[in-house]
Amino acid sequence: MSDPVTTGALVAIDGAEFSRLIAPGTPVRKLAGGFGFIEGPSWSDDGEFLVFSDIPRDRMHRWSARDGVSIHREPTGNTNGNTRDGTGRLISCEHSGRRVAVEDASGQRSTLVDTYRGKRLNSPNDVVVRSDGTIWFTDPPYGLPADGAGRELERNHVFRLDPRDGSLVSVADGFVRPNGLCFSPDETRLYVADSSDRAHVRAFDIDRSGRLHGGAPFCHIDPGIPDGIRSDVDGRLWASAGDGVHVFGADGHLIGKVVTPHAPSRRDPSVIAPETVANLCFGGSGQAVLFMTACTSLYAIDVNVRGATQGRTG
Repeated sequence: MSDPVTTGALVAIDGAEFSRLIAPGTPVRKLAGGFGFIEGPSWSDDGEFLVFSDIPRDRMHRWSARDGVSIHREPTGNTNGNTRDGTGRLISCEHSGRRVAVEDASGQRSTLVDTYRGKRLNSPNDVVVRSDGTIWFTDPPYGLPADGAGRELERNHVFRLDPRDGSLVSVADGFVRPNGLCFSPDETRLYVADSSDRAHVRAFDIDRSGRLHGGAPFCHIDPGIPDGIRSDVDGRLWASAGDGVHVFGADGHLIGKVVTPHAPSRRDPSVIAPETVANLCFGGSGQAVLFMTACTSLYAIDVNVRGATQGRTG
């Protein structure tokens, strides 16, 4: 393995492997900018468009190659993470709404779950759907006041919701800040990002009853912390980071980085650095485009691998 080599917006650590995933010199394209703080990208194969959230502005946008950016919905309960279920319905995590909601084909929105054992959820953050229809989501306190006012659950859980009977089960609660999550392509493993000073992604094995086992750190993010994560069809993990997206092999080794363009920092505009990626997803034709929501900008890059399709039974 050679020393890291920077090629445009790409940093190859495992050069041979990384070049198979993204052709050297492939540009990172800025699709849109000027947002508050964007999150939760989710691709619709049926409509060939991307939906994503602008949390502080309480909006959801959609982007398509044909029409550019438009408003999908507002207000949104300060929606963060989004995904699709097996029928194509949009599943969303609402910060201020403190619920997981579903939007049907007509645009009607309803609550899937907002309490656990009689107590209000903290602020559901990110969500993924398994092919058996169960909905898995994280519930850190990011959407609550800094002083914890209104908090009813003591722990920050990873939950599994079965919409067939409405049962909600805590599958893990040993996180500081559980955030992004995704399944391995065969859905036998669940990855969960801990967006704290631990700065790692943990990997759990899933047994036949849906219980989690293990949970050892799978990879660490530097710079920044992991937020949104996705797997590709070959089991690699693509994780958001302080300087873009980091790509890890199924064994946890770092393959390379997609570095986002430089922009003024949100916290200190005098600092110019790569825009921090909050979340990502695969989409486009053949699921071969990587979309990245990075603070105030939406980016994309063409890749030579497909994202793992989850939530669909067919």
